[in-house]
Amino acid sequence: MSALSNSALPDYAELHCLSAFSFQRGASVAQELFDRAREQGYQALAITDECSLAGIVRALEASRKSGLPLIVGSEMRIEGGPAVVLLVADLDGYAGLCRMITVARRRAEKGRYRLLREDFDGLPAGLLALWLPADGRDGEVDWLKSVFPERLWIAVELHRGPDDDDRLQALRELGDRHGLPLVAAGDAHMHVRSRRVLQDTLTAIRHRTTVVEAGALLFPNGERHLRTRRALSAIYPADLLP
Repeated sequence: MSALSNSALPDYAELHCLSAFSFQRGASVAQELFDRAREQGYQALAITDECSLAGIVRALEASRKSGLPLIVGSEMRIEGGPAVVLLVADLDGYAGLCRMITVARRRAEKGRYRLLREDFDGLPAGLLALWLPADGRDGEVDWLKSVFPERLWIAVELHRGPDDDDRLQALRELGDRHGLPLVAAGDAHMHVRSRRVLQDTLTAIRHRTTVVEAGALLFPNGERHLRTRRALSAIYPADLLP
């Protein structure tokens, strides 16, 4: 690939990425993720381990070593509610995220968390949200918009599935109905595709089964890695690439 064709590719920052600190989910360590993102010409990389900032020191070290900016965040699943990725925009946002994680972890047994709607009361403006709608339906959109006024995006995560076109259309319609912007994200669980064998094994262990018997518990393909900008530009419309 020529330097000219590289320069013509759209900029991209990955906003949803798990590291090995998402226990039995993430299959790559921070340095591997940052080195890969830098090699692909990303503008930044968000480390968004599930209800945890345990890996953020390693992520900061990897960010500094690679020269690629770190975005601090966390993936959250609200009890009886939607899933979101929270991203830190300033120091107040970081403090707010720390408080939320602490409350959710203290509420549950070790290794688990319980995040409730009430935990979102009074969040600082420096905490942004990506909504991860499961099926393109409206669901909790009114509540989310009240919690994150002008700070809420719909995450579009496409992984070369047979329903990608339909999903993209459903999410565009959802955004249009509620005046919400859309942004591409990868839900990355590994730095390269070849790490899928490990990721499948971790998934089977998490569900206390074997890889052979895990079936639909496994990802259907290896697309949850940090993809090239050329691949991303072929999957996502240009207006969705951050």
